[in-house]
Amino acid sequence: MPQTSSRTTVMSRRSLLRALGGTAALGALAGCGVPAAYVAPGDRTVADESAAERKLTWANWPLYIDTDDHDPNRRPTLEGFGKRTGISVDYVEEINDNDEFFGKISPALMNHQSTGRDLIVMSDWMCARFVRLGWVEEMDRARQPNVAKYLDPLLRSPAFDKGRRFTVPWQSGITGIAYNRRKLGREIRHVKDLWASDLKGRVTLLSGLDESFALLMQGNGVDITKWTADDFHNVCDEVEREVHRGQIRRFTGNDYTKDLVSGDVLACQAYSGDVIQLQADNPDIRFLVPEEGAELWSDSLMIPNRARHRANAERLIDYYYAPQTAAMLAAWVNYVCPVPAAKEVLASAKDKDTAALAENPLIFPDSGMRARLAIARDITSTERVEFAKRWNKIVGL
Repeated sequence: MPQTSSRTTVMSRRSLLRALGGTAALGALAGCGVPAAYVAPGDRTVADESAAERKLTWANWPLYIDTDDHDPNRRPTLEGFGKRTGISVDYVEEINDNDEFFGKISPALMNHQSTGRDLIVMSDWMCARFVRLGWVEEMDRARQPNVAKYLDPLLRSPAFDKGRRFTVPWQSGITGIAYNRRKLGREIRHVKDLWASDLKGRVTLLSGLDESFALLMQGNGVDITKWTADDFHNVCDEVEREVHRGQIRRFTGNDYTKDLVSGDVLACQAYSGDVIQLQADNPDIRFLVPEEGAELWSDSLMIPNRARHRANAERLIDYYYAPQTAAMLAAWVNYVCPVPAAKEVLASAKDKDTAALAENPLIFPDSGMRARLAIARDITSTERVEFAKRWNKIVGL
């Protein structure tokens, strides 16, 4: 999903699975001698070896965890977990793209085999695919009292995982609008301000279908928790018009930050975590949650089927939901923290810069901002082929 400057990934790659429609393509393969993708509940688990083997393997994105200022190979929160529990963590930064990683582990999952990983982190729209396919194990919240107590209410029940039985947010973020206040010479308040005449040719939109559509729908007054196919096509019609009249400079991955910093672009779709990083060097760059609202997204933790150290993984997840640990992580990654109680911990920090993070609404949204945030319903497998075809044609992929 969204990438900040502290998570350097390639966003332009579109894998074969996305081109074929993701789970729709997997389902179609069943008629070609390939096993059906869906895994029934009874085939998802194996004997848990956590008690005998005090370890687990965790696959995550690069640069998505705290590191020591003097030794980037040290991860203080992970070290703290090991000292507290005696559980060693093989932490592998191997996820560079949702679809790429999906393709990497899907053969094992669809054939009822272990992936060799006990914990993975995927963007919520991809988590939805895993949940629909039955590729992840339901978590035991009795082993996760911190998750039950401290998980942000805004994140507790997305459409694809009611009650968060299969997923737990690792970090969250907001898809909104970034703009250069000094160079533009005025404020932006609405999504449709992107189409203003003084911005012609100096606007970028995100190229990824799953990353871009929700905010644009919100600009049309749509409730993104229950959007329709008509809402989607209305957005496509609108974007096509703006492309044809030269309003949109280009469609981007995370490289929109370069255009914004250089001044070639004055306003763009953007991720909240990126803007926090950019503001450190350029306070003229602003981030807007439009009056119509903005999309709240998450990258979430999941335990893939046949994980051999499930209890250890559940314990690790719960460790990161303790406010003290969540605060340490938030101070480093600068995303929207899924543990609101971590705000008080950061506010009490002796270091002034760290304490100031507690008042940053892009890490701990205030009540006014929270009222305008929503989690979009995901694109279903039956919708994806049609929608991806139309969107990719518009952005030229």
